[in-house]
Amino acid sequence: MVNRGRLGNSIRGLRATAGGMTQAELGAMVGVTRQTIIAIEQGKYSPSLETAFLIAGALKHPLTEVFTYEYATPLGAGN
Repeated sequence: MVNRGRLGNSIRGLRATAGGMTQAELGAMVGVTRQTIIAIEQGKYSPSLETAFLIAGALKHPLTEVFTYEYATPLGAGN
């Protein structure tokens, strides 16, 4: 059984602490559109692993500080 959860992120806050980096600037650094950054920030789109690493690198934070995963149920529950 797949334990579908939710991918969370702190991109918006990290952009603000990175000198007010815009969504367009981050997108250009990573090679995606501003609309893609918006969708990722809003949790409407999950980036590829490569894109997630690029975003973390552009924000100068470890991947685990930029992205989190909230499990729907604890792993192993109900098994």
